[in-house]
Amino acid sequence: MINNCPFCKSENTKQYLKLKDYFLTQEDFEIYECADCKLLFTTPRPGKSEIGRYYKSENYLSHNEHRKGFVPWLYKHVKKVNMKNKFDIAFADDYVGRDKVRLLDYGCGVGDFLSYAKRHGCFVYGCDTSEDARRFAAEKLKAEIYDPSELSTLPDWRFDVITLWHVLEHVHDIGELVNEFHRILADNGRLVIAVPNYKSYDAAHYKDKWAAYDVPRHLYHFHKESLINIFRDKFKLVKIKPLKWDAFYISMMSEKYSDNRNSFIKGLFYGRKSNKKAKKTKEYSSLVYVFSKI
Repeated sequence: MINNCPFCKSENTKQYLKLKDYFLTQEDFEIYECADCKLLFTTPRPGKSEIGRYYKSENYLSHNEHRKGFVPWLYKHVKKVNMKNKFDIAFADDYVGRDKVRLLDYGCGVGDFLSYAKRHGCFVYGCDTSEDARRFAAEKLKAEIYDPSELSTLPDWRFDVITLWHVLEHVHDIGELVNEFHRILADNGRLVIAVPNYKSYDAAHYKDKWAAYDVPRHLYHFHKESLINIFRDKFKLVKIKPLKWDAFYISMMSEKYSDNRNSFIKGLFYGRKSNKKAKKTKEYSSLVYVFSKI
């Protein structure tokens, strides 16, 4: 069991929450909080050679979008709507421009976001741990899709924009990745990171059943202060934007973990309530952080 902070190595940590892998194995885990960098981290933490078994489920929508039923159908259609929102956040009007921008999507999966960006004039590149996903994305996009180990071989200032859509929480070596991003990002580039927000209303409401904790697949759990602390030596925060649709999906999954009936209806109710409260607090269920390179 890891009690020291995996990022800053501080021993000044304490237990934040006890919970289970409600999604798949029902195994017990804990979340610890680092008093120095403010990061939350999962313990015990599966190693890189072990973590794969925690993703092996037909119910893991991020890996299997061919399931039948209303919820998978809704998930896919909401994702299409969300795609435009993500693109607009990453390529806001205050950015240098959209045409011929070199985009790296880290954790690209089968390349859905890259496909959208390519249609809108970007030169696209991907990176993913899954060999099958890399092969599929490369064939579909006719683009270079890297294994994470290949990033160190890329030239400096290679990309104008780097995006991570709910990926950072899965990464084992965050500090190493931050340094690599700083090296391969152009001087006027943007780093765009979407992560769940454990200070949202739905997180407080569902407590250990909050689906976005998703232990042990999510190795880390973030809030604004911890994100800034992690990136502050290399990047400056430009803005924060919400992903409002995420609150509904996360709430629906949380209702299932709570063994409540009518999880779909209740998930819609609490997702809407979370977004409504976040209009004042700005603590949405998922947040997108846009950083510029220092």
